[in-house]
Amino acid sequence: MSFIPVSTLTVTPPVASETDSMTALERRASASLASIFALRMLGLFLVLPVFALEAARYSGGDDATLIGLAMGIYGLTQGLLQIPFGMASDRYGRKRVILIGLLIFAAGSFLAALATSLTWLLIGRSLQGAGAVSAAVTALLADQTRDEVRTRAMALVGASIGLMFALSLVLAPLLVTFVGLAGLFALTGVLALGGVAVVIWWVPAEPGRQDDLPRGKLLEVLRHPGLLRLDAGVFILHAVQLAMWVAVPALLVQAGIEKDRHWWVYLPAVIASFVVMGFTLFPLEKRGYLRAAFLGAVGLVGLVQLGLLWAVEAPHIAWLAFLLFAFFCGFNVLEASQPSLASRMAPANARGAALGVYNTLQSMGFFVGGALGGWLAQHHGVDALFIGCAGAMALWLLLAWPMVAPGRGG
Repeated sequence: MSFIPVSTLTVTPPVASETDSMTALERRASASLASIFALRMLGLFLVLPVFALEAARYSGGDDATLIGLAMGIYGLTQGLLQIPFGMASDRYGRKRVILIGLLIFAAGSFLAALATSLTWLLIGRSLQGAGAVSAAVTALLADQTRDEVRTRAMALVGASIGLMFALSLVLAPLLVTFVGLAGLFALTGVLALGGVAVVIWWVPAEPGRQDDLPRGKLLEVLRHPGLLRLDAGVFILHAVQLAMWVAVPALLVQAGIEKDRHWWVYLPAVIASFVVMGFTLFPLEKRGYLRAAFLGAVGLVGLVQLGLLWAVEAPHIAWLAFLLFAFFCGFNVLEASQPSLASRMAPANARGAALGVYNTLQSMGFFVGGALGGWLAQHHGVDALFIGCAGAMALWLLLAWPMVAPGRGG
């Protein structure tokens, strides 16, 4: 495949209007880039609910540690490569880097589909993670939207990911019966190639770049206090998300819901939380209360951990459903506002590098949360797991308290 030269990908950036409505170009950019995330994340999420059981059937599948490593290695390789991909997008252009990353991700998916042993499955998962395009996609979305509408654009990305997660919980047990784990990986590769088609034919051309503009340096990003707070926050949020899911499925089973029906709780909670976010986050941001909404969401996720701790002794389905709804309300607000804030705080010539660091910490949060959550639950019990999650959220609240939200349009 030959790539279109970056110099030809020039359009006039969206012109700010007197209203907060998205321009046609902003709507197209938001929808197309959200669809890239959706196609990629649906493929990943389809594998996760059935991976541990299906991987045990491969050669070497009696090694539980190797299964865990094969499952989590994706987050590790992705975390290590987010910064290089983000910085490359600053220098060589976003779309070019996104295309390369999606092709690497597809190659890893097809390799995993052909695997006959757990070792080759691990190699395929590692290659999947090497297609670390999240920073470049987020940076391109920031390039193509104004500050006034960027949180809404980022929320569309978050909504697409949340819906794909809920959809995967429904589809994965059904599909694996017919195509097996290899078929799910092959489908993941096809979805990634669908993302390539979206980049080429639907994503708007990149805004014109000034070649004489000095490229931002990584050190500049790492010295920025506001960005460092967001980096720490996204690490904690995703570590807590993965850690709590070590125990939540078992609580739902204890409450009387069979494993293949957990989506009955997840799907309504996710959808309802998006409705709540639409009626709270965006109006509050418009009125200048983004900081209050952000800190409130951090506190809400922390309170959910205490609620889950209280539920451990006698899980009840109504209480668990309410807690999961509350969790997704807080989580979705943070998922929408954090990358928007990071893109607005970052120097324009180092936006890719800044979002590379941000996405690196996000991926590392997944990796650490899963590993540490499993260790806490196994050696110290589920109570210790939720206490640790609540403590982590309290720490984040303290770190985030001095934050100052950037001015709208600034």
